[in-house]
Amino acid sequence: MTSIAATAKPVDREAVESQLRALIRDVADFPKPGVGFKDITPLLENVAGFRACIAALAARIAEHRPDALIAIESRGFIFGAPLATLIGLPLIVVRKPGKLPRRTESVAYQLEYGEDLLEVHADAIVAGRRYVIVDDVLATGGTAAAVVSLVTRLGGVLAACAFPIELAFLDGRSRLPGVQVDSLVTYP
Repeated sequence: MTSIAATAKPVDREAVESQLRALIRDVADFPKPGVGFKDITPLLENVAGFRACIAALAARIAEHRPDALIAIESRGFIFGAPLATLIGLPLIVVRKPGKLPRRTESVAYQLEYGEDLLEVHADAIVAGRRYVIVDDVLATGGTAAAVVSLVTRLGGVLAACAFPIELAFLDGRSRLPGVQVDSLVTYP
């Protein structure tokens, strides 16, 4: 198996951030009035931009020397799958209830208006192994914090969380104390 360091190439972080900013579209009043939505579809439609995004995330993730990546449903899968393939690591998926076919472990977390659950296969997290959690955006941090608690409860070692986009004005990092957070583009 190829080492992580050999597959993750150095990248020009400032150039990648500039490229990604140009490909992330702001959509006003979506999904409801007053919300400024960060649309990643132009990034996904741009082969060079998406490739640069994955390469930059891979370089940051490689620094943490994980044993596996964990992608959060559903947009985390978009980034997690190519990252796992590029780096040469297993991909573990965390899904909404009822989507995984084997025995699961779950974690409840708070939403703006209520509560939800996330699940992982019970045998997916191995005690003592290192994991990096991947999702598309760090916003309020609630979903990432729930997955962090699930990983640590099952004995996994959380190496980091990685996101292409961070909405710093929502202060999601405060929900992840002691967790290394890597993001490519931060909106203050």
